Amino acid sequence: MRQKPTILAREIVATTRLFCVEELQLRFSNGVERTYERLVSKGVGYGAVMIVAMIDDDHAVLIEEYCGGTNEYELSLPKGLIEPGEDVLAAAERELKEEAGFGAHQLEHLTELSLSPGYMSQKIQVVLATELYEDRLEGDEPEPMRVDRVNLRELSALVQNPQFTEGRALAALYLARDVLTERGMFQP
Repeated sequence: MRQKPTILAREIVATTRLFCVEELQLRFSNGVERTYERLVSKGVGYGAVMIVAMIDDDHAVLIEEYCGGTNEYELSLPKGLIEPGEDVLAAAERELKEEAGFGAHQLEHLTELSLSPGYMSQKIQVVLATELYEDRLEGDEPEPMRVDRVNLRELSALVQNPQFTEGRALAALYLARDVLTERGMFQP
């Protein structure tokens, strides 16, 4: 196992309503020193969740929402922040109802994914939701989200869709497809 660099100094160099930028002065084990910057939590976050919700044996739910980072409407999986006092599965159930209008009788935590580990400390929990039923909760979205779906056999084609660019959503879909295939619940 490699030795982590020594943190010589750290300082918050910028703060917004949502983000803090931290500057790290590091010394690596070979003596090389570098300055890194990263987005860090403001100490109020409880994490985030992303849901692969299976409408049937072949199709997962996609939602279309405006994304400020790309200034585009993008397709992705339902996702959102975990509220104080909420566990991962309860957050997944709530976000699925708010964004897609579905509840799930079965929820399973699959994994945790980092977003951009070179620049961010945030991670997202991936949850598989099956046995869906219609149920909608009022959310904090500024406008209704369009609900779509994707066939798990067509993930390669989904990547070619210019409206679907989120790598963590693609990773979650492939992971869910593999888990369902291993369990005999999906036939590729």
